Parts: sequence; C-alpha cells; structure tokens
Amino acid sequence: MIEHAFAPAAAAIAEGRIPGAALGIVHADGRRVVRHAGMAALEPEPEPLTDEHWFDLASLTKVIATTPMILTLADQGRIDLDRPLTDAIPDLRQYDVAQAAERRLTFRDCLAHRTFLPAVEPIYTYSDDPDRLRAFVLQREWRHGPAVYSDINFLLLGIAIERITGAPLSAWPLGAGLAYGTPPGPAVATEACSWRGRVLKGEVHDENCFALGGATGHAGLFGTVAGVLDFAQGLLDGSGASPAMLQAIRTRVRDDRTCGWEKRFAGWHGGDACSPETIGHTGFTGTGLWVDFARGVAWTLLTNRVHPTRHRETGILELRRATGDAVIASG
Repeated sequence: MIEHAFAPAAAAIAEGRIPGAALGIVHADGRRVVRHAGMAALEPEPEPLTDEHWFDLASLTKVIATTPMILTLADQGRIDLDRPLTDAIPDLRQYDVAQAAERRLTFRDCLAHRTFLPAVEPIYTYSDDPDRLRAFVLQREWRHGPAVYSDINFLLLGIAIERITGAPLSAWPLGAGLAYGTPPGPAVATEACSWRGRVLKGEVHDENCFALGGATGHAGLFGTVAGVLDFAQGLLDGSGASPAMLQAIRTRVRDDRTCGWEKRFAGWHGGDACSPETIGHTGFTGTGLWVDFARGVAWTLLTNRVHPTRHRETGILELRRATGDAVIASG
C-alpha cells in the first residue's frame, strides 16, 4: 500500500521537483505506515532525509496547535466562539472603539476565515521588536476585502490565546514529535532566505512568525511524521479531541471551511477519491494533513518544496492530489 501511495512523491523527487518527502498513513485502529525518500537538505551541505527529521509545518500550525487550543478554551467555558475577540483582547483597535470593524470579529469568524482581513501582510518589515509588532497587529486598521484564507485571522487568535492563558503559545502542552522553536532533533532545510541571509534549518520559515518571536497562531510549529500521525490518530479515534471539538472541525461554517480546516471540495489538495467527510490543511513549506473520518484513515505528506527557493514550480498541488487519491485507492 505505502509504495503505491508514495509513488507520486518518489517521481517528484526523481524528477528534481522537490528535494525530499515523507508520507505517513494512519488508521483509526492504530495501524500506520511511513515511507520517506530524498534529501533533507541540498545546501549548504547535502543531508539525506530520515524518519527522525523535523519539518517546519508552516500553516499546519493553524490546525494542529491553534485550532485545538481555541476549541479547548471554548470547551472549558473560557470563551464563546460566537463572541467577539475583544472578550480576550479588549485593546483591539482601542482608539476606534465605536467604529472599528475588527472589534466585531468573533473567534468563529477567524477560525473559518470568514472575515474581511487580507490574506497576508509583510508585518516583519515594520519593526524588529516582537512586542511592537504585536501592538501593530492589534492597532492597525486593516484593509477590507472579500473573505479569504488569512494569516491575520490566526495571528489574532494566537494573541487571544496568549491573553487568556497568560503564557506564550509555546507553553501549551503538545504531543511528542511536535514543538515550537528549535526542534530537538535533525531539521529539514527550507529556504535560502534573502532577508535573513542564510539557508533556514531548524528556524521558522515564515517571516512574520520569525519577527514575532517564532511562535504565533499561524505558523511556528515543527513536527516529525510520527508526531503529525499521532495528532491525526487522536482525531480519528476521538482520544485527542472532545465530541464538541470534533463536531466543530467536521461541520461546515462556510462553503469549503469548518472551524480551522478545509472540508473536501472540487479540486482541493486532498484529491477526489476521499469521502465528503474529509478535512485537510496544507502548509506553505510543502506540508499537508488530511483526515477521512468516513474511511477511518488519515495521511500526511511532508516535503521541503521551498528548498532552496520558493521561486520555482514544483507541482505541489498535483503531487498532493495524486497522493491523496493513491492513499484511498490503496485502502
């Protein structure tokens, strides 16, 4: 099964489109298989990929860390998902209390990306001080637009978690094989960053997350294949989430989204073969996780497709779709 499912990634590596990849598949009953190939780094020194390497999970942070944190706080009665963020961040746009649209955004709005906030902003270009940048995020009058997938939504959710708990996101307990900050094992290289002047390895790729201290609501999490599979199994067998949390991540809030996750739609990264009860998410560095509740199977495809540069075509969408279809076809 794993060889057939890994074939699209193996071809992408052989053709030089990506340096390396790891595929992990887990079932609700605990059965799992992992396959990896290629290189963890091409430069400055070549390094073969192993099962022990830690990947920069990028936006998988949103669903593996931030979404569970917010839903846990809701379970505990510490927040109401349909109340505004100002319950946790009273100083959000504090100089325009009466008119600021940001003050009316709810936790659920941000989880489901149904806000007017922009997709991304080069926040790292405004300051070198993480605290000043957090203040900037909270006081900025954000430009309005149609509802899009937005890092800003999860930046705000991360700040809300910090305010409610009185601790940085990195203090939240995570499972083995998941960590913020420098990972405790060998790391997969990402980009040769023109801003930082080095190949990134063991430090977060996302510029805004790096400038904000390395652990934010939208990025900053590192993980091994085993760590991501453990998380996915907890969703499949219910051991890692309460019934209310599972309902929130499985129920559509808008067209193609639940609380935090994408839900299967035509042409999405998870492929066409999965059931309608499948949720998934991707990360810019080349990562992804999909959970098919109807079939009781989840898979993660972790690549370093931005190494040594993001500025080339790797065919990552086609690779993810082909992998998802192969996983389902393999049973």
